[in-house]
Amino acid sequence: MSAGQASAIRPFSAASAVRPLGDGTAIADLPPDWTVGTKPHGGFLLALLARAGVQVVESTGSELLDPLAVSAQFLRAPSVGPVMLKTDIRKAGRTVVVVRVSLEQRGSACVEAMVTVGKLPEERPAWRDLPELPVLPPANAIDLGSLPNAVGVFKLARACEVLVDPIGAGFLERRTGDPLRLRMWVRPRGGEQPDPYFALVAGDIAMPLTFNLGRFGWSPTVQLTGLVRARPEPGWLRAQVESRAVHGQWFDQDATILDASGRLVCQARQLALSPQETNSS
Repeated sequence: MSAGQASAIRPFSAASAVRPLGDGTAIADLPPDWTVGTKPHGGFLLALLARAGVQVVESTGSELLDPLAVSAQFLRAPSVGPVMLKTDIRKAGRTVVVVRVSLEQRGSACVEAMVTVGKLPEERPAWRDLPELPVLPPANAIDLGSLPNAVGVFKLARACEVLVDPIGAGFLERRTGDPLRLRMWVRPRGGEQPDPYFALVAGDIAMPLTFNLGRFGWSPTVQLTGLVRARPEPGWLRAQVESRAVHGQWFDQDATILDASGRLVCQARQLALSPQETNSS
């Protein structure tokens, strides 16, 4: 990607901005650069839902201003363009506030979510069991933004840097048989550093792992939950993404996201559909 192309793309914080209307609703725009194919990226939608939930809690004067969890049901895929976010506070406690957020477009609900708002911990974890991932991408990592065929569909790579370990990414050469596991590195373009909202994007950064089974094509997310565990340090976010089982059209996809310091910043799990027909051509 050229410097001119990168400079024309709005920073993540601006692209994912939510503008409250003062009555529990907000408006936002779904930009073309944060899409897969023609449809907005699921992790980007999660970030919008989280921002709307946190903003409505902020309007009450609460000091619980971090997204802790977003659990979303994808009812229909929205299109690029304006959307409305409607919020409803379901629980207002001292530790967490739970907000229901509905993303609507042209009068129809597209995504409905429960957003848990609280305070992210600052202290070091008392226990952890995390994958071993290098801080920096390996020298032979594949930059999705440099692949003409990939970036034509995975347009998200124009808005953030996405590098993939070639080990396990045989689908990029239309080769099948690799395990359903990927290692990836991601960060916003333009020098912006990752924040808790971008961590939610990273939780859905991988393409469908069922590509390694030869199941190429649209694989819609049905349910996606992201847990934000800590505020990311500046630098690359590293992701290990894997699937436990593929049953018929249904498959799961889990992501563990670490920041540059090795701290767990996000966990995500989704249930999605894939084409059952394999296509290795």
